[in-house]
Amino acid sequence: MEVVIGLVVAAVAVLLVKSIRIIGQAEVLVVERLGAFHRVARSGLNLLIPFIERAKSIDVRYFESDVTGLKKIVSSTTSRIDLREQVLNFPSQPVITKDNVTIDIDAVMYYRVADPQKATYSVQNLPYALETLTRTTLRNIVGDIELDQTLASRDMINRKMREVIEEASIGWGVDVTRVELQSIEPPRDIQQSMELQMRAERERRAAVTNAEASKRAAILESEGQKEAQIRKAEGEKGAAILRAEGLATARLAMADAEAEAVKRIAAALPPGEAATYLLGLKYLEALPQLAQGKGTTVFLPSEATGVLGAIGGIKELLRASGAPRGDVTPVAPTDWPLKGEGK
Repeated sequence: MEVVIGLVVAAVAVLLVKSIRIIGQAEVLVVERLGAFHRVARSGLNLLIPFIERAKSIDVRYFESDVTGLKKIVSSTTSRIDLREQVLNFPSQPVITKDNVTIDIDAVMYYRVADPQKATYSVQNLPYALETLTRTTLRNIVGDIELDQTLASRDMINRKMREVIEEASIGWGVDVTRVELQSIEPPRDIQQSMELQMRAERERRAAVTNAEASKRAAILESEGQKEAQIRKAEGEKGAAILRAEGLATARLAMADAEAEAVKRIAAALPPGEAATYLLGLKYLEALPQLAQGKGTTVFLPSEATGVLGAIGGIKELLRASGAPRGDVTPVAPTDWPLKGEGK
């Protein structure tokens, strides 16, 4: 009897242990009663009726990287559903663009289970379903655009993928928070062509920049030369004006002085003799210039002797009038150097 009681007690203890479920934070359990959905057990202590209630088992398939960096498929079975945001990272896949270029794209998706009941009963394997949906959506989006647009439009591709996946997975009780493209790898020959194109574009930009710099330098140099010539011309103009003004002033001063000398001579001589006196002085000033040079012979007109004689008479008049000696010094015609040297 004691043995039977002990067995019963042990069986009850085992049943109690199996019926008690302690669920952690941010985890839930889908409880079925007689094979049908009954409730969702939240975090904390939960009791399940033995043989009537049980936790729903869920098959999970995901990718995991090994020590070599390769990703392999890992399958497991669990009865707990994690409500935290999860990361679904699947290996890169070949995708053909609109211009028939095959590229490898590696994407990652962040999602969170919002309805555990739908995530359990609406889809068989939630991670695998999300992965397959992401692959097909990525192929459809990239297949409609060319390679250059694919490389330059990551944000657009991420946004479209998120919208399509979120709309398709809303019946699975999942909230897709973000979809990102990790890497886009074109073929090796395409990469080399892109590098050559980029190098050529940079060289073209450098050549354009150098040409613009040379053009700007030439423009600045020509403008500087133009400004220098303008200023030089303005300086020469100012100097010429000043020289002309100085020459005009000097000529006016000389004319005034000569006019004053003529007035004094006219005042000192008898009336009508001033013109004869001045004409004789002009003859005397011109004769040395005419006699310069070798083999030069000068012939004086007959009027010159009369003028010189008049100058001699004027000298006597000046002496008689009290003019100082040495003011007028007439020279006899016989003393003039009428013939140049070397005759």
